[in-house]
Amino acid sequence: MYADPTPIYGTFAPIVSPEGIIAFGRDIESSRQVWSSINGYPGDFNYREFYRDIGYDAPYDYIKPYIASNGARVHTGIKYYRITGKDCEKDYYNPRWAMDSVEKQAGHFFDSREAQINKLAPLTNNPPIIVCPYDAELYGHWWYEGPDWLYILFKKIYYDKCDFELITPSEYIDKYPSMQISTPCRSSWGANGYSEVWLNHTNDYAHKHLHKIGDNMVELAQKFYNETDSIKIRALNQCAREVLLAQSSDWLFIITNGTMVDYAKKRIKQHVGRFTKLYNGLILDNIDENYINFLKDLEEKDCIFPDIDFKIYS
Repeated sequence: MYADPTPIYGTFAPIVSPEGIIAFGRDIESSRQVWSSINGYPGDFNYREFYRDIGYDAPYDYIKPYIASNGARVHTGIKYYRITGKDCEKDYYNPRWAMDSVEKQAGHFFDSREAQINKLAPLTNNPPIIVCPYDAELYGHWWYEGPDWLYILFKKIYYDKCDFELITPSEYIDKYPSMQISTPCRSSWGANGYSEVWLNHTNDYAHKHLHKIGDNMVELAQKFYNETDSIKIRALNQCAREVLLAQSSDWLFIITNGTMVDYAKKRIKQHVGRFTKLYNGLILDNIDENYINFLKDLEEKDCIFPDIDFKIYS
């Protein structure tokens, strides 16, 4: 919506950047219907209440054998209550009522997309595309009935008389390769559509460290691109892992939300510190027994991306 120049068809057609990167815009209307915490489908009062779990509700002596081994209450996945309403006593979950809401809302979404597309079609050069992406964890986790909603929606699209069809972005590009050249602006799914969740006064201190290790990783990849020593290659690959772990957006998100802040800050500090120690050993060619033991320890602790190749940073 804020690309330069302004896209003629808004979010209802892809754009291509001057460098050849194709971008699709998320549709606001369909996002609001599903994702909104105020009037989105998952907030229906008939749906299962995520936050009421017998791990916390049941008497402690009864539930103790079924929760964490240290005795801490945790989610068990067994939830007896429905959302019911706001600031009220929770009523018991009724699966039939929940499925009634699923069917009604799948129909509403179907009708809304049909009306939206029919209204837009005469105004666009190619058939309009409505991009409807959502976090996968919404379906079945936060929104227990979400997979049923998807199933019924897809059945309706397949069996009912329908003025639109399902398509992936890649398929759309193949069918309609002509598109406007425009440079998209920086945006995100975070609050207000930009980057303030990950860059604000609570977490901005971290970015100078993240930029530093990112630059240093590029330096390592270029300096040691043709390295043949197996220990150094392992250290270089572990450096790449530590960079990615430090850069995880979860840490900055947690700090902004004020939940487990000390833990998030600790993780950033740990991964930056681990990278820096590995980096210094490589640059100074100080690969002694202590360094190798440190590397082995990190390879066990931070063993994500086992096939990573540090050369991708070159």
